[in-house]
Amino acid sequence: MAAAQQEEEVIIVGAGPSGLAVAACLSLRGVGSLVLERDDCVASLWRHRTYDRVRLHLSKRYCALPHAPHADDAPTYLPRDDFLRYLDSYAARFGVRSRVRREVRSARYDAARDRWAVEAVDLATGRTEMYSARHLVAAAGENDEKVVPEVPGMETFPGKVVHAADYRSAEGFKGKSVLVVGSGNSGMEIAYDLAVAGATTSIVVRSELHLVSKEIWNVAMTLYRYLPAWAIDKVVLLMCGVVFGDTGRYGLRRPAVGPFTMKLTTPAYPVVDVGTFAKIRSGEIRVLRAGLKSVRGSDAEFADGQRHAFDAVVFATGYRSTTQQWLKVRMHTHWYSNLVVHVYGVHHDSCRDTSIAAYVCSILGKV
Repeated sequence: MAAAQQEEEVIIVGAGPSGLAVAACLSLRGVGSLVLERDDCVASLWRHRTYDRVRLHLSKRYCALPHAPHADDAPTYLPRDDFLRYLDSYAARFGVRSRVRREVRSARYDAARDRWAVEAVDLATGRTEMYSARHLVAAAGENDEKVVPEVPGMETFPGKVVHAADYRSAEGFKGKSVLVVGSGNSGMEIAYDLAVAGATTSIVVRSELHLVSKEIWNVAMTLYRYLPAWAIDKVVLLMCGVVFGDTGRYGLRRPAVGPFTMKLTTPAYPVVDVGTFAKIRSGEIRVLRAGLKSVRGSDAEFADGQRHAFDAVVFATGYRSTTQQWLKVRMHTHWYSNLVVHVYGVHHDSCRDTSIAAYVCSILGKV
């Protein structure tokens, strides 16, 4: 027997900050919505897949959701638990309707009815649920599924192997030789955490990257209201030269494209330094420039022929979006069509003088 369809005005897939922000803004305009979330809570990335020491890299001004600025006495750079309390309070304040443990299997647009047919599975019961909505918002984010590279011989490694999503702290790693694979923000911060705890730490840095400080990057965000990206790049690189010097001497090569231009035009993001560079400069963290080629027992071989033995490996190799697996229309990865809105990384100042509500509702039309 086919499951009965539940009628909704807007279906939002994903209960992270972006999904919550869209639901709240629509609610303030009198538009009903339902958020479907695969995990068991809202903000599951922050609740279940972040390490203990993580703090927001941007000041609270740039990490507030629409219509809910952070308290004046809140820390400038919010710790994870403070940000989680903020998100929980936000969802409650705006009466966000959500159903957790709902995995969306497909979303198809019915042109004849001018509606979306969304199929989801209740992971608690295994039952299929059908929804019909005028509009669909894909807010599952870019960090939905762990990416773990296939390394020949990895199954022979006798030590601990974890993805950054499962790393919580350096407890148990003191005195051990640990390899961190991946030099994004998570990899760099985990390497620092390990080094501080007394682990002999190495990190694979294959790609070029822009290293910035929190203070420098917040200057860049402030300047975005007044200057073009190329001018911000010049200011940021000048400040980075004063603070860090030539990072290339230590294996951290900068890309030709400027840091702010890179942020605006690619999925890449500058690495916000939390103390890692000082550890690299002092030799407490070793930079390996070649990729991990293979593993045999405790020995790791790299693409340049180097071999080193390790007790543990942390893969900070990122995530992938799963949106295209269930969204049955073709769309640009980072934009929207006239049928579906794809949002990610929403914060209040990201749209300059346009509120998130007006931005989303202008795309959806007269809802």
